[in-house]
Amino acid sequence: YTCTCLLGTKLTCATETRSVNWAEIQMTASKKPRYYPAEDVKVEAKHVVRQNPPKIRKSITPGTILILLAGRFRGKRVICLKLLKSGLLLVSGPFKVNGVPLRRVNPTYVIATSTKLDVSKVNVSSIGDDYFSRAKDAKAEGEEEFFMGDAPKPAVVSDERKADQKKIDAELLKIVAAVPMLEGYLAARFTLTANDKPHLMRF
Repeated sequence: YTCTCLLGTKLTCATETRSVNWAEIQMTASKKPRYYPAEDVKVEAKHVVRQNPPKIRKSITPGTILILLAGRFRGKRVICLKLLKSGLLLVSGPFKVNGVPLRRVNPTYVIATSTKLDVSKVNVSSIGDDYFSRAKDAKAEGEEEFFMGDAPKPAVVSDERKADQKKIDAELLKIVAAVPMLEGYLAARFTLTANDKPHLMRF
C-alpha cells in the first residue's frame, strides 16, 4: 500500500442556505396560558338522544299468547294486547282465568308461542304508559314517621282500573271460550322438569 499526499489542494463543500420565516414559526407555536386551574374542570359530554321506534320480534304480535319468564307472574301464560310507545308489551291473563291483571312486561323476558288469537275487537286505545304511572304522595314521609309509624299500607287498586279490567276481560273471555281447551291452557303454569329440553321444544 502507498500513501500519497496532495499538496496545494483545497476541499470545497457546497452549502445550501435556507431562509427561515420566524413569523410563521411564532404563529404555529402553541402559546401556553398564563393561568391554569389548580383542580381539574369537568367538561360535560353532549349526549344525543334519538327517539327511535322500538323494535320487537316478528313472533310477537297482538293476540299472541306469551309465557312470562320473570317477575311476580313468571310461568304464567298471558295474551298480548298491543305494543306501547316505551317498547313494553300490554298483556292480560285474563284476570279471571289465571289472576294476571293488565300490566306491562318487557318483551325480552317472554316466550312467544305459536298460538295466536284475534283481539282486533278488544278496545285498549285508552291504555298507554301514563295509565300505569304511580301517583305522587302530597306529603313526603319524614325520618321520625318512618321509624315510629305502622306497617306500610298496601297499594289500593282504583275503581277505574277495576272497571277497565272487567271490561277488557269480558271481551277476552268471549274469544277464549270460542277455542276448545284454551281456558285450561291459559290457567296452567309453564314448568320444566329435569328431563325437559327447552331448545327442542316447539311453543
